[in-house]
Amino acid sequence: MKYVFIENPIAGSKSKQLLFKEVQSAFRWNSNAEMIIEETHYPGHAREISASYAEKYGSECVIVSCGGDGTVHEAANGLAHTETPLMILPFGTGNDFAKKVYGTKKLNALNVVKSFGLHNGQIKYKIKPIDLIDYNGEKCINVMSYGLDTKVETMGRKMAGKFKLLGHQAYNLAVIPSILSSLKYQINLDLDCVDDRGKPYKIQKAPMDYTLFAVCNGSYYGGGFCPAPDSKLDDGLLDYALVDAVSLAEALPLIPKYSEGTAHLHSEKVNVGYVTGGRIWSADGRALLGNCDGENFDYSEVRFSVEKNALKLCVIDD
Repeated sequence: MKYVFIENPIAGSKSKQLLFKEVQSAFRWNSNAEMIIEETHYPGHAREISASYAEKYGSECVIVSCGGDGTVHEAANGLAHTETPLMILPFGTGNDFAKKVYGTKKLNALNVVKSFGLHNGQIKYKIKPIDLIDYNGEKCINVMSYGLDTKVETMGRKMAGKFKLLGHQAYNLAVIPSILSSLKYQINLDLDCVDDRGKPYKIQKAPMDYTLFAVCNGSYYGGGFCPAPDSKLDDGLLDYALVDAVSLAEALPLIPKYSEGTAHLHSEKVNVGYVTGGRIWSADGRALLGNCDGENFDYSEVRFSVEKNALKLCVIDD
């Protein structure tokens, strides 16, 4: 078996880089498997590497993402609908999707490495098929969002890159300047939703005033905000959180509740539910204020749908 470690050389801290060196030593001395290290050098490189190995080796290799959410996003795009599984080592800054996979907001990269047996070369894991979100032909593994949260994501990522010691706290700090500007945006929505009993219904609003809209395969984004705490990665459904336009006075008490996934219990302006797909487009023809897995896009229209069991994921074998 080949284990292809895709390393983002600019992601994560020095302690995680040292941990990666320990993994290399374990492979060198204790494992019969082959370790291949591929560094990324430009945007989209992790996707190219993943797709290339998947095409050549199929189920005989594992792609190991050694970075943050950006590396995971690219790897998922390269591996979608292939036989090659993805293993995630949370070596980045935010690691939001990894929080969902490993069931904790307080990730410990060393514990993940040990749980997979990567510290001693005795590798163990299970393979679980999970869903992806297709949007305009691209794949989203975690969260696609619009409005205020895209502002926070953008600013938080810049702060985290400039001040690495801030880590995921950069996203929390980015909330402050983001909410001091306008919290009212416009969007057009045509969504295919499903209620708690599995009955389909539509949400059609064109245009509508809103503050933020998140479509979630995972639970966490923006450095730890959790609008969909009960989301499932393999149920064929996407959780959504739609916040109508709110004032600053309304937003301030809702922010910590939105972070916990309970804002809908405290305000009629916060709506949650399940969606399987739909169309989202700009109210004025300009690019949407949107992002996928923390990476901004410039689409004026997005057509999206859930793709059930589209990716094979390595999970810890208890």
